[in-house]
Amino acid sequence: MERPSLTRISKLIGNALAFVLAVAVLVMIVPTKARSQLGLDPCCAIISAGLSTVSNLLSSVVAKPLSAIQQLEQQLANFEQQVVFPVTAINQARNLAVQSQTQFAQMRQFFQLPVSSATLPTPQRLEESLLSRNPGAVPQITSNYASLYGTVMAPTDAPQPVRDLVDMTDAEAQAAMKKSLEIDALADLELQAAEQINQQLQTAAPGSAAILEAQTSAWLVRANAYTQSAMAELVRVRSIELANQGAQMKFSSTHATTLHSTGGQLLQQGAH
Repeated sequence: MERPSLTRISKLIGNALAFVLAVAVLVMIVPTKARSQLGLDPCCAIISAGLSTVSNLLSSVVAKPLSAIQQLEQQLANFEQQVVFPVTAINQARNLAVQSQTQFAQMRQFFQLPVSSATLPTPQRLEESLLSRNPGAVPQITSNYASLYGTVMAPTDAPQPVRDLVDMTDAEAQAAMKKSLEIDALADLELQAAEQINQQLQTAAPGSAAILEAQTSAWLVRANAYTQSAMAELVRVRSIELANQGAQMKFSSTHATTLHSTGGQLLQQGAH
């Protein structure tokens, strides 16, 4: 509805300007030396009539459309301020962003509270590596783990299946510890990104909301990916636990079979 009205108004203004231009041209081509019988210059009368006509056109044809255009512009401005980008809602969102920033700061303080509990030197070294939230400490976990839990026993101390089982268990335990350290570091980066986005929201223009929303969505996808990675590691740990239980049952069955065979041989020897 607004576009046809603006088109009609522009046509009216164009017609009025064309008429004014025609009057000006007419005044210019009228002979300037012609005089009436009363001594009056007819050019002055024509100019006076033309100016009067132009004044009437400006007040009737041009002024009204301009007033209509001004009203339409005011209506559009009111629509943007009250419906599309309401000032009250924008201020409320910014106030919420300020409150969220304070909450983020409190959350970071809680998130960084020390939780270390080991009291002896060897466990303390491993715990310090696990809680450091520093990916650079990943290589230290292997040596600290070996110092605390030991390494795979020598071939002369245990059968090969037992050594394989112990080696796999140690490997997955260390992998889970390293993965937890990586996820802690990623969580810190996510918190920093959330704080930066929240700071941008406090001073962002309404038109930039879509850009910030896209940025937030990208970080949300990344966070979901990190969560899925953590879940996968938990599944691996649980799988190793189940595999160890199955291996223990297999070892027990093998030992029972060996014991039964050995017992049968002893009974046969005793009967002779």
